[in-house]
Amino acid sequence: MVSDPYGGKFWRKSFDPHVKSHFDYPENKLFHDLFLEAVDEVPDITAVNYMGKEITFRQIDALSNRFAAFLIKQGLKPGDVVGVYSLNLPAYYIAIPAISKAGCVLTGVSPLLTPRELEYQLKDSGAKILLALDVFWGNISQVIDRVKLKAIALTGFSDFLPDAQPIKLPESSVPVFRFTDIMQEYPADPVNIRVKGEDPLLMQYTGGTTGPSKGAVLTHNNVVRHMIQWGNYVDGVKGQERILCPFPLFHQAGLFLGLFCLVWATPQVAIPNPRDYDFIIKTIKEYKPTVLTAVPTIYLELMKKPEFRALDFSGVWGCIAGAAPFPVEYLKEFEDIVGKDKFSEVYGMTETCPLIAANPRYGKRKFGSVGLPVGDTEVKIVDPATREPVPIGEPGELAVRGPQVMKGYHNKPEETANAFREGWFYTGDICRMDEDGYIFIVDRLKDMVIVSGYKVFTRELDDIIVEHPDVALAASIGVPDPNRPGNEQVASAIVLKEGVEKNEAEKEKIREFIRKREAPYKVPKVIVFYDSLPTSAVGKILKRELREMLKAG
Repeated sequence: MVSDPYGGKFWRKSFDPHVKSHFDYPENKLFHDLFLEAVDEVPDITAVNYMGKEITFRQIDALSNRFAAFLIKQGLKPGDVVGVYSLNLPAYYIAIPAISKAGCVLTGVSPLLTPRELEYQLKDSGAKILLALDVFWGNISQVIDRVKLKAIALTGFSDFLPDAQPIKLPESSVPVFRFTDIMQEYPADPVNIRVKGEDPLLMQYTGGTTGPSKGAVLTHNNVVRHMIQWGNYVDGVKGQERILCPFPLFHQAGLFLGLFCLVWATPQVAIPNPRDYDFIIKTIKEYKPTVLTAVPTIYLELMKKPEFRALDFSGVWGCIAGAAPFPVEYLKEFEDIVGKDKFSEVYGMTETCPLIAANPRYGKRKFGSVGLPVGDTEVKIVDPATREPVPIGEPGELAVRGPQVMKGYHNKPEETANAFREGWFYTGDICRMDEDGYIFIVDRLKDMVIVSGYKVFTRELDDIIVEHPDVALAASIGVPDPNRPGNEQVASAIVLKEGVEKNEAEKEKIREFIRKREAPYKVPKVIVFYDSLPTSAVGKILKRELREMLKAG
């Protein structure tokens, strides 16, 4: 009998040679311990560049001590939650190690939340302090009397810039402080509250694309070990990279990059507005990053800019995309701009800190694939009904286990129990894995449509629809079939390219295009044209909102 050198984890045969399959992780090392190691190694290099203002690692350390002292002065104890309701500004980067130093838990709050959603997250998380951008006060003022905050710290766009003027403090039933005053009035003496590695560091809320948002609890062990996993996978060298990442810090992908840069001694640029493409282009030109990380929608918009196409990408070794699928039909054009073998798609979830898989840095990168499971990560693909493994190449639900998988959902034991089985976290994503171990995302389990007993994977269908020369964007869902109660039919929401007329003839052209590629049951019975589709902060199409739009007609 031939022995299996990979112990059933056959994807390891495709790893870059430097990637480890397992690590001896440090015990009870906290996130800010890693940060302080970076400070010791590179105290005077830039940690954050904000509008040309450079803040060093030494300065981030001192400023974070001041904010940690403020949190303790307000009565916060280990395990208490601090909400950060801001764009990518210096205060956010300072708050990250500060919250860890104080033994507290960070919950990122999306600026896109409605007042009702803001109230829900502050109540559900039990946040006691809110660090917020002053322009969001309108939303805060609508919920402040219904949540239990001890204090609010406000930051502004001009904080830390030359000639900055103090922001105006609003009247409030809760004490409100200027972040800049805190940075002046509290001591910079080291703060190092000790908690356990198994204690929470982050409570990041899921995107809520299909239902109410849930707080994924990520521990110090999750984060510290994931930093080690990812640093090894990308062959990171401390102090040697410069990262530009328009991902918002309130999203787990952006927060992870922020955390990673802080512990891997890596300078990063603060991008307050990820849709300011001219600013991103200007920053790439001046800052000369070695790595770009963004959602596909940002890359696609940048590709439309002649100034982006004219940039010198010779110093960039990686262009990483995640959080949503990158349309395969644009990849060759993208490589023509940035250079061959630089694009890499990754895959993860809030619940997994976030990375599950990524294409190798040096080895083969497969277009349309999110790559291989990162080191020390196990995956299996199973039949959603039986939970039995499916054959290689067949679609099924992806389950994962590894040191980066969350502790559970905050205050939702039933949701946690539904997500875990025998130590495996079930992602709800329909995937397939090829013979080399590369993972391909097929669909969300909840978005799969059953038509007359046949499965329709909407993501695969959408990829086909956008290949039509008239189509710019497409998203398909299942809707009730009015002619057959209890059954579903496929409905597709489509954004046409500029100048294409919206009429019945165009719908039939698209259907005929699909018929030539797919089985008849996959052809959408319903097609509705829109000028745009609802998306989250990181470009994911919000299926729940799309369903409401299609109901409205």
